[in-house]
Amino acid sequence: MTDVTVNYDADAMIAEAKRQTGFDDFGELPYREGRDVLIETFDRHVKEPEGRKRCHDRLGMLRATRLKCENACTTIPGIAEQEIKAPIFVTGLPRSGTSALLNLLVSAPDNRGLLQWEVQFPDPWPDSKPGQQDPRYPYLVKALEQTRNSEFAKIHYIDADTPEECVLLHAYAFDGVQLGFEIMLEPYRSWLLQRDLEPLYAYQKKQMQMLNWRNPGKQWMLKAPAHMWGIDAILKVFPDARFIWCHRDPQLVVPSINSMNKVVMGMYAGDLSHLDAAEVGQAVMEWYAMSLEQGLAQRAKLPAELFVDCSQREFVDAPMAVVEKVYSAFKLPLSAESRAAMQAHVDANPKGKHGKHEYNLAEFGLTRDMIEKRFAFYTSDKRWPISD
Repeated sequence: MTDVTVNYDADAMIAEAKRQTGFDDFGELPYREGRDVLIETFDRHVKEPEGRKRCHDRLGMLRATRLKCENACTTIPGIAEQEIKAPIFVTGLPRSGTSALLNLLVSAPDNRGLLQWEVQFPDPWPDSKPGQQDPRYPYLVKALEQTRNSEFAKIHYIDADTPEECVLLHAYAFDGVQLGFEIMLEPYRSWLLQRDLEPLYAYQKKQMQMLNWRNPGKQWMLKAPAHMWGIDAILKVFPDARFIWCHRDPQLVVPSINSMNKVVMGMYAGDLSHLDAAEVGQAVMEWYAMSLEQGLAQRAKLPAELFVDCSQREFVDAPMAVVEKVYSAFKLPLSAESRAAMQAHVDANPKGKHGKHEYNLAEFGLTRDMIEKRFAFYTSDKRWPISD
C-alpha cells in the first residue's frame, strides 16, 4: 500500500529548495513538465515507504542543486567564457566497454572526464577559486568506500574520481535518462521519447562550462549509451564533437543491463516486486534496441571520420591498441607521459578486479531467440564488430 506520509507535493518541494539554498532562479530551461512526469512516475510505481522517501529526497536534491548551479552561472563571469573544444563522446550499447574505455582514456593527464564527485556536487562551493578542493569531496570519498562490497560495485565500480556518465547532469534539468530505471516506467518513458534533445545538450554544455571553470581540462571525453539518442542534438550544440562507438553482442548486453537495472531500481525505489519482471525485462531490451536504431540512423547521415568503432573483445584483448586507434583517427597527440599513464591504468585494472557480475536471462522474461530477433538489424550488419 502506498505510504501517504511521503507526499510528492511539487510546490512544497520547490519552496523547500528555495528555503534551503536562499535562491529562487531555476534558469531558462523549462523543467516543470519533466519534474511533474517524474513525480507521477514515482508516485504510481514506488510503494515502499523508504523507496518513496529516497526518490522524494533525490528530487529535492536535484532542485536545490539546480538553483545553486544557476546562481553560480549568473554570478561568476568566467563561467560563460569557458570554451569546450572538440569533445569526444563514447557511446554504444551499455555493458559494451564504454566505462572501461573512458576510464582508461581519462587516466591520461591531458584528458578531462566528468568525475563522480562532480556529478554529485556540480555547483561550486561558495567563494571557492578554480582548482581548489571542494570541501564536500572527502566526505564523498568516505561514503563510497562503504559501498565497496555492494552488488552494484561488481557491476559498475565507482569512486569519487571515477569518470561518470555525463547524462547524469541532465537530471538537474529534470530530463534525460535520469538513473536509467525511470525510462523503463510510465509515464516518464513515453514523455522522454517525444523530447527534443537539443535544449538538454545546451544545458549540459552550460554545466560543463561551470565544471571547466572549477577544474580546467584540455580534451573533454564523455560517455553514455544514451548519447545514441542524441547524435544530431550533440552536433548542433558541439559542432566539432567526435564519437567512439563501442560494440558488443546483444546476447551478452541485454541480460547484463537488465541485471544492472534491477539493482539500481532496488537501490532507489526499494521493493518493486509488484511490477511484472518480464514486462520490465522486455522494456529494457526494447529501450536499448530503439536507442541503437536511432543512433545508427543518425550516424548514417554523417561523415564516417566523426566515428571510431571498437568491440568490447577488442578492448579487453588489446586496450592500448584501441587507444592508439582513437588517437590516430582523431589526430590527437599521444605523449610519452599519456601513454605511460594509460599503460599504468591497464596494469592496475585487470578484468574482474571488482568482482564477478552474475545474471540469469530467464528471470527477466527473455530468451536468446527474442534478443536475436530484436537485434537482427544490428547483428546481421557486418560493419559492426560485435563478436565476443
